[in-house]
Amino acid sequence: MKLVQIVSGPAVKDVSWAEGGALERVPARYDFTLVFNEGLVQQEVAGRNEVERSSTYRAIAPTSGVTSYVATLRVRPITNDPDRSYFEWSRELTIADDADPDVVKGIIAMMKNQTDSVRDHFAPPEK
Repeated sequence: MKLVQIVSGPAVKDVSWAEGGALERVPARYDFTLVFNEGLVQQEVAGRNEVERSSTYRAIAPTSGVTSYVATLRVRPITNDPDRSYFEWSRELTIADDADPDVVKGIIAMMKNQTDSVRDHFAPPEK
């Protein structure tokens, strides 16, 4: 839940576990609302690998013109600098043919900023 808030900031609201979802459960459903169009997003943590330091999540219901969404987050160590790590985020997104182009643009714009939001949260830019 914290990562959803970090990556999306004020673009989302009402982030919460749903249908018995919890941090220690897989699969675990969570919901949130997109502020710009009030679209309800239903996703679930679909897999977690502690050894590879990765987590996979997916959309479980189409929303706002997105028919499918699967993403994997992975944190990899930087071997010559143990105090730092590399953040990898892969995503597969399918948009419906009849999706509202403005909503799709809003989703893509939000996603473009998400990686920077994670970076800035864990390693704020120097002033």
